[in-house]
Amino acid sequence: MKWERLIEVQGRLEAELIESLLEANGVDVELIQESIGHSAFPLHGGWLGRVRFYSQRKSPGAHDLLRAYNDGSNQEE
Repeated sequence: MKWERLIEVQGRLEAELIESLLEANGVDVELIQESIGHSAFPLHGGWLGRVRFYSQRKSPGAHDLLRAYNDGSNQEE
């Protein structure tokens, strides 16, 4: 089975929020980040802070969830 790259975000906090959203809706994901990026002193900027999401199966629903998340997080109150 082939891995599909879903999204890339800056910082572990946002990555964990998105991971929770996806898994709560039945989308299993793996997060990949440089090991030093989430050490005792987490790095949030630059390439070390990037977290990539991968899923083993095609998940059209995952893209809809990510789109809704991005639309909601980009709205101003």
